[in-house]
Amino acid sequence: MRLRTLTVIGLLASCSTLPALADNHTPTPQIANTYVNDAILPAIMPWQGNSETLLRAADDEWATPFEQLGHKTSPNYDETFAWLDKLIAQSDMLHKVSLGKSPQGRDIWMIVASKEGIDDPVKLQQQGKPNLLVQAGIHSGEIDGKDAGMMLLRDMVFHGKSNLLDQANLLFVPIFSVDGHERSSAVNRVNQRGPETMGWRTTANNLNLNRDYAKADSLEMQHMLNAINLWQPDLYIDVHVTDGIDYQYDVTFGYNLSQGMSPSSYQWLEKQYRPAIEQALTEQGHIPGPLVFAMDNRDMSKGLSLWNPSPRYSNGYGDARHLPTILIENHSLKPFKQRVLGTYVMLEASLKLIGQQKTKLRAAIQQDNYRYPQMITLTWQQEQQAKGWDFKGIDYTVEKSPISGADVVRWNGKPKLYPNLPVIGSTKADIRVKRPSAYYIPPQWHQVIERLAIHGVRMTTLNQPTSMSLQQYTFSDYDFSESSYESRQRVSIEAKQRTVEATLPAGTVKIDTKQPLGDLAILLLEPQSPDSLLQWGFFNPIFTRTEYIEEYAVEPLAAKMLEEDPALMAQFELALQDPLFATNPKARLRWFYERSPYYDQQYKVYPVLRAQ
Repeated sequence: MRLRTLTVIGLLASCSTLPALADNHTPTPQIANTYVNDAILPAIMPWQGNSETLLRAADDEWATPFEQLGHKTSPNYDETFAWLDKLIAQSDMLHKVSLGKSPQGRDIWMIVASKEGIDDPVKLQQQGKPNLLVQAGIHSGEIDGKDAGMMLLRDMVFHGKSNLLDQANLLFVPIFSVDGHERSSAVNRVNQRGPETMGWRTTANNLNLNRDYAKADSLEMQHMLNAINLWQPDLYIDVHVTDGIDYQYDVTFGYNLSQGMSPSSYQWLEKQYRPAIEQALTEQGHIPGPLVFAMDNRDMSKGLSLWNPSPRYSNGYGDARHLPTILIENHSLKPFKQRVLGTYVMLEASLKLIGQQKTKLRAAIQQDNYRYPQMITLTWQQEQQAKGWDFKGIDYTVEKSPISGADVVRWNGKPKLYPNLPVIGSTKADIRVKRPSAYYIPPQWHQVIERLAIHGVRMTTLNQPTSMSLQQYTFSDYDFSESSYESRQRVSIEAKQRTVEATLPAGTVKIDTKQPLGDLAILLLEPQSPDSLLQWGFFNPIFTRTEYIEEYAVEPLAAKMLEEDPALMAQFELALQDPLFATNPKARLRWFYERSPYYDQQYKVYPVLRAQ
């Protein structure tokens, strides 16, 4: 999304408006390459690393397309899978399976790499080794993971790294957003140094897949969630390239926080995973760092913002479903070759580590799966963290721009340490709810039920009408967004809870929250959760009134109600003490209509019920 007052080091950074200008006037490739490179980007820090020894000569029989063309390009969809098909034919360890087709009809391929050559998810689970799922190209212009993964697979087959598969399996999706990948151009990502042509940020339907995990509107995301349910990865890596400010780190990565839904996984990631991966990257000449945000790129002294992702994002979704998930954000201002090599090192080190740490990793996941906290935090407030961070930044000056008239930052390419910067994070619990034992969804809300099934949430169906005492939300106020976001008109609400005696029809779906995906179900079904299906617009019809009463009917009705109910008369007289109400005839008539038996009792009432 676009930056407002926050400048982002991670995936939330702004895309430049330049590609939109290019829609009206597309420069030739030669001009475009000059335009988006060093002439307008900050200076490059010189780099040489031990990981350069991973590269094969351009004329090597098994050089990847990235290596064949000087480390400046990335192959298109057909070239990628032609090369991979050729590699797969050389080894029984590799198989290619389709996760499903994109809206434009392309297969989303996954390469399954196992020492035993298994291509079946059930048999892979029975084998007992941990599975590492790596996806590249969820934003297809950010494609470093594809080229790194191709090199790693090649080295498993031909260069002595098959032992990586002795204790773990690799599930590798080279291109997730396959249609966006083929909308390739030299001017798609002006803030990024290479490759020379890059895919588009969104799908053919203009959906951002890394905003789609919770609502799962896109075919691509539905295929990926199905794959996660089938193949049951133990670690999930989502490879991106960031925009944002300049700094020394070339590979940054992050995951859920300790305050989230998966605290045991966080401890493993923080104490086992991060030290091992940072050591591997450092030994190979890279500068790893945490995934953070800058509060203000014009003044680094204001500190850093610690991101607490919600389930619309890959790492927030992983937190909710207790799947340890790494969000890699390679730094866009570093050369493409450097970023690809850093990704290779990180993927190799991750595969080694989960093989060594299988027992500890799976124990952490198991603890999170069956933790069942009694109180669930739905929203968070910002607070300053107790400990500041040393930040390996780049020096800069701030100048008044003659173009925009605003202050503009000029990064000068010189390393600068910013010691003990304050860190502000969304880590203070705000709205909290008590965990229900179950949810009940009436059968007419079939789209909601289908989405929960796509996520893998277990549910049962009532075979006959059932009466019980349940909790239900009503909404005193609601507000629709002025414009659509990710194909949806989002809605925010003010909710209150009441106890009702309900008769649930046959076909009603029951979701028990004591299941591994129970926490995910809560975040999707609690209406005050920012990524609830309600806030994503799945229940918007409940905010539509379809029956009304004419003034000539409500006037005598109101008189009759007041005559028959002295308590109502007292309430009305109290309401009249509000001058705004007293001077608004329509509000006064509506007051009686809302208290009459003719009023729609389902208006602004959440149809999903909760059991204590």
